[in-house]
Amino acid sequence: MSFISLAYLIFLPLTFALYWLRRSERWQNTVLLMASLVFYGWWSMGCLALMLGVVVANYGAARCHSRWATPGIIVCNLGVLGIFKYYDFFAATADLPTLGLLLPIGISFYTFQLTAYVIDVQRGTVPAERSLLRFATFVCFFPQLVAGPIERAAHPLPQMQQRRTFCAAEATEGMRLILWGLVKKMLVADNCAATVDYAFANTATLSAPELWMGALCFAFQIYGDFSGYSDIAVGSARLFGIRLTRNFDRPYFAASIPDFWRRWHISLMQWLRDYLYIPLGGNRRGTLRRHLNTLCVFLASGLWHGANWTFVLWGAYHAVLFIPATLLGSRCRLVGRMITPVLVVMGWVIFRAESVSAACAYLRGMWDFHAPAFTLSRLPLVLIAALLLAKWRGTEPLSHIEHAGLLRSAFARYALYFLLFATVLWWGGETATFIYFQF
Repeated sequence: MSFISLAYLIFLPLTFALYWLRRSERWQNTVLLMASLVFYGWWSMGCLALMLGVVVANYGAARCHSRWATPGIIVCNLGVLGIFKYYDFFAATADLPTLGLLLPIGISFYTFQLTAYVIDVQRGTVPAERSLLRFATFVCFFPQLVAGPIERAAHPLPQMQQRRTFCAAEATEGMRLILWGLVKKMLVADNCAATVDYAFANTATLSAPELWMGALCFAFQIYGDFSGYSDIAVGSARLFGIRLTRNFDRPYFAASIPDFWRRWHISLMQWLRDYLYIPLGGNRRGTLRRHLNTLCVFLASGLWHGANWTFVLWGAYHAVLFIPATLLGSRCRLVGRMITPVLVVMGWVIFRAESVSAACAYLRGMWDFHAPAFTLSRLPLVLIAALLLAKWRGTEPLSHIEHAGLLRSAFARYALYFLLFATVLWWGGETATFIYFQF
């Protein structure tokens, strides 16, 4: 079930009403779990059965006190992810028979979340959850199940171990986040999508300015799409009295590549830091080892996004930029703020291209200024500028607006909400599937 579907528009308030019908912890978790199974099973009952099998296996492994349980379940988790997501890619590369398996939606997110949980239990960071109901609710919680954020058990699980009480202010903030997420997804990302598709399909015939616009539009398509999803997820969770991790912090205002990665897909980079970079030795074993560990993190980040050499190259590209930037530190912040967005946009070309050769052709065209023709619609540029202006002063422009000038009036605030929602419906681009569903 998609956040931007009519089904979700019915599903969310119905779940909300059932959830707050009784205020016992068991009832609330039962409603959330049943709703989550409906939400995920809407796409595929087969994928739902796979996910439930993985959930039960991880629950059992965490409860088991055998020293082989944690390594065994980690191999199982990564094996399931590898078979469904990467086997065909590597088999085709090695000229072996492929399986043609359907990629279960959200598998990268819930396998990483489960793997972090069993590692944390083994380390003693969190206790093994005794209740299968609570554990399954934590893993399957529908707002973040399909595209994150990748939650660590220490944050949401304690919230699910106690009765939640309704808070009107929290619910209001949740609705604002949902509205802002719809603005970013339907108004910005979906309007950029047509320009992006055209630019990447007609690279050879477009001028350099048009190719730059196509790349810029993809940068804001993927940001509006993914961060919009995260906003709707966090906002939906707030309606049920549960707080999720923030996944974005104005990444295109970053002063350097390391700063960008502190702001973009925060939950994934924290996962890779804690469960890959630090176990590999982090920065404790000399400069060369630190750089190799950094390269491993970015290659893993690229592969996590998909089974294609473009993602591997995209990860390597950011590693090459990240390592010298860490050596320079925070010097030349003004220059960094000017150069970083350009480097990130060029990286998104590699990410979006169908192949490495297509990415190279696109990047070459971006620097061929002999044909300055410009025929693309300028509407996405207006929307991008409006989004940047809105984000300039704060992470969430609709947050706490009741303290802002004329918007202290409830009538003015609700008029603004209505205007934004009407604008989304009227000017929203052709609805496209969330990009991160494929990961």
